[in-house]
Amino acid sequence: MIVDRKETILKINSFLIEEFELEEDQLVPDALLKDDLDIESLDFVDIAVILENNFGVKVTSEHLGKILTLHDLYQFVIDYKQN
Repeated sequence: MIVDRKETILKINSFLIEEFELEEDQLVPDALLKDDLDIESLDFVDIAVILENNFGVKVTSEHLGKILTLHDLYQFVIDYKQN
């Protein structure tokens, strides 16, 4: 499956802005989800549900432990969709 990287990033950014009231200028690839974007541990459950509903991506707690930056989140979804 060919994944449109830019479209995927825009969709992820859109739900982060909407669900977590983030500003677009905060959403840089090297932003740390917890430290820079103030996403709490419980918020990761919401992110997992949103990813599953919007992208069909199954996220485990093991996956979430490895997703530290916004780039990690983008790449996880893109890699998952390509497999």
